Amino acid sequence: MTPIDNELFTALCDQAEDAPRRRAHHLLHASHDEPVQRMLIALQPGTYFRPHRHTTPPKWELMMVLKGAVAWLGFDDEGRVTSRTEAGAHKQAKGLEYPPGTWHALVCLTPDTVLFECKPGPFAPVAEQDFALWAPPEGSPRAGDCVRWMLRARPGDRFGD
Repeated sequence: MTPIDNELFTALCDQAEDAPRRRAHHLLHASHDEPVQRMLIALQPGTYFRPHRHTTPPKWELMMVLKGAVAWLGFDDEGRVTSRTEAGAHKQAKGLEYPPGTWHALVCLTPDTVLFECKPGPFAPVAEQDFALWAPPEGSPRAGDCVRWMLRARPGDRFGD
């Protein structure tokens, strides 16, 4: 058995605080080859998830907020926000499932946020063609600008407009 408790959350959030990417993962599956990938992700404000989709191979993605809060953003092919869902442990929405091929990203709204993520395996990194060309790459000077934009972005908005 794997206990999922506040002690684990605290340790993960501390790791995320010290990590350059401002996030930390705790895998619940034993191997990247398993047919179902399950993990906890601790986030700190400022972490950047470049908008992406899962088409190679097509995969859905389910996320639940266990602690803290995030905003999930959906996009069209040109980078216009099509949806914004704020979710959190103390909010009406608790999670979200993205269908395969949907452009999406998330932004952390509160310190020490913890998510549960589940998606089909085996693990495959996001293919280069599945990262949005209209969004800056992770680590680039404009990535922080995109995070700040996502904090306030609403349906109809587009990064850079």
